[in-house]
Amino acid sequence: MKDYIEERTLEIGKYIIKNKSTVREAAKVFGVSKSTVHKDVTERLENINPKLYKEVKEVLEKNKAERHIRGGNATKKKYKLGK
Repeated sequence: MKDYIEERTLEIGKYIIKNKSTVREAAKVFGVSKSTVHKDVTERLENINPKLYKEVKEVLEKNKAERHIRGGNATKKKYKLGK
């Protein structure tokens, strides 16, 4: 694997843990696609740094469990502004 990919993968993993961010938020910050972030943290990170991988996985699982709440809040806000 190329050095810059490993470096990016580690940086994204650390960012997600530090900020408890979503894949989408991390993608915006690092200027890559959501697919790239997802592949980095779910496939590549496990081979590069297993401990960091486990921590990132916990954050992503929590985000997945809460996403219906964020989606509901976004819809509520959208229609509240429309009135």
